Amino acid sequence: MQTKTSTAYLNTTAGQTADAILRACVHCGFCTATCPTYQLTANELDSPRGRIYLIKQLLEEQVVSNKTQQHLDRCLSCLACETTCPSGVQYGHLLDIGRELVDQQVQRPLWIRSQRYALRKLLPYPKRMAPLLSIGQLLRPYLPKSLQKHIPASTETITSPIQTHVRKMLVLQGCIQSIATPNTNHAARHLLNKLNIELISVNTAGCCGAVSQHLSAPQETLQFMRANIDAWWPYIEQGVEAIVITASGCGAMLQDYAYLLQHDPDYAVKAQRVSILAKDISEILTAENFSLQRTESAPKHIAFQSPCSLQHAQQLNGVVETLLTRCGFELSHVTDAHLCCGSAGTYSILQADLSQQLLTNKLIALQQYTPEMIVTANIGCQLHLQTQSKVPVKHWIELLNASVS
Repeated sequence: MQTKTSTAYLNTTAGQTADAILRACVHCGFCTATCPTYQLTANELDSPRGRIYLIKQLLEEQVVSNKTQQHLDRCLSCLACETTCPSGVQYGHLLDIGRELVDQQVQRPLWIRSQRYALRKLLPYPKRMAPLLSIGQLLRPYLPKSLQKHIPASTETITSPIQTHVRKMLVLQGCIQSIATPNTNHAARHLLNKLNIELISVNTAGCCGAVSQHLSAPQETLQFMRANIDAWWPYIEQGVEAIVITASGCGAMLQDYAYLLQHDPDYAVKAQRVSILAKDISEILTAENFSLQRTESAPKHIAFQSPCSLQHAQQLNGVVETLLTRCGFELSHVTDAHLCCGSAGTYSILQADLSQQLLTNKLIALQQYTPEMIVTANIGCQLHLQTQSKVPVKHWIELLNASVS
C-alpha cells in the first residue's frame, strides 16, 4: 500500500509502526471473506481492508469523524483476518493504534464515555465485581428473563488441595473468571497434580490488561502488565516452567507483552520472558502427552467452540480438539468454526446488536448436530454462549477434569 503518512505521525513510534504495517497490505481482500462483521453488514468499511483505509486516511491527516470511530469500534479484534492474510499484515496492532489516535480527535458522547470508564474500573477488579455479582445472583430469580440470562448462575466451588511438586508453574487467576467460574482453575490444578506439576497462584498479580487495551487506555494497560511482571518475576527467577492460562483471551494478551513493552528499558527483557513462558493449558497437556479415558457417565457427544483468541491470536487451532478426542469424546462438526461468537471482551456490551447476531449464528452452528454439551476455552465466550444456549456450556478443562479417570 502506498502511504503518505504525515511527518507529525512519522516522528512518533506509533506512527512509524502503523506506517510499516500499512505498507504490508496488498489490497487482496482475502480478509473480507473471513471477517465476521463484513459478512453481517456487507459494508466495506466494516471489513479489515476498509478499516485499514480509514486508518491510512487518519495517518495522512485527512478528516476523521464519529463514523470513522464507529467502524473501528465495530471490529471484534478476532484476528481471523490475520489467519487468512497472505502478506502477514499485523492488523490487530494497527487497529489498536488507529483506535487510540481516533479517540484523541473524536470525543464520544458523555454516556458512552461513562460506560467505557465504568467497564475499565469494574471488570478488571474481582474485589469490585464480586459483590455486584453476588447481588445479581441473589436477585436473579426475581428479574425479567431478559436480564436473568446475563447473570451467571452461582456454582458450588470445588476444592483442589495444593500439592507440592518439584515441577512448578504459575497460573493466571483472571478477573471475571476468578469469581464467575472459579472451578476452571481448580480443575486445571487438579489435572496438573496428576502430572506432578504444582500450580502456583500469586495474589498480587491481577488483570492481564486486555480490558484496558481493547478500550483504548494504553497507559492503564501498561500499568497492569508491569504489575503482573513484578508479581511473577521472583518465581520466574526461581525457574518456574510456564505461566499457565485457562482463558485464551488472557493468553493472547500475555503473548503480546513483549510487543507492547518492547520500548520500555526497565521491562522489555522481562516482558519478552513472560510472553515466552505464557502457555494455554492445552499446550501444557499436549506437551505432557496427557491422555485419560472418559468415564461412562460423562457426556460423549460435545461441540467445541474454539475462541478467536485461541485459534487466530495464539494459532492453537485443533489442539484442544485433539486432546478431547484422545480422551474419548466425540466432537460435532461446527460450520464456520473460524467465525467469532460475538463476545470479544466488552464487545457484547458495547456493540450488542452485532454481538447478538453473531451469537445466534454461532449457536446454530454449534447445536446443529444436537451435542450434549458445548465446551469452550475462554470465559468471555463461555458466559456469552450461556445466555442463549439450549445445552450446558462449560470450559473444556472442567469437563475433562470431571469426566476422566
